[in-house]
Amino acid sequence: MEISTTLPSDHIESLPSAVRAEIALLDQEIVKRMPGQSRVLWEGKFWGGSDQKIIGYGDFSYTNSRGETNSWFMVGLAAQKSYISVYVNAVDDDGYLVKKYADRLGKTKVGSASIGFKSIDDVNMDVLMELVEMAAGGIE
Repeated sequence: MEISTTLPSDHIESLPSAVRAEIALLDQEIVKRMPGQSRVLWEGKFWGGSDQKIIGYGDFSYTNSRGETNSWFMVGLAAQKSYISVYVNAVDDDGYLVKKYADRLGKTKVGSASIGFKSIDDVNMDVLMELVEMAAGGIE
């Protein structure tokens, strides 16, 4: 996985029309809540070996279990085959924030740092953007 030379806005324009408007709206709302943060397209083999493109917002570094330092995004946005994914890489003393907000996010599938939904109408945007703001605030 690496940062692509493709601009996030060009990637959004290349998406199928069925999802393009929703991804564009989510992108706009995330950017609004993360002023001054980086916005780049990550491309490559991700979890499970699948090829993906994820718009990443903000930067942070972490050290994995092998002691290697890696760079990643604070918030990510991706159009999957049949759903939209938002990744919020923020934790507090009690663990991943996404898990703490799971019951308030709406009709979503929640992982440790991921939120998946079929349509923007299925997610509680106020709660989702609250999570984005918390990630932008530097909770790690």
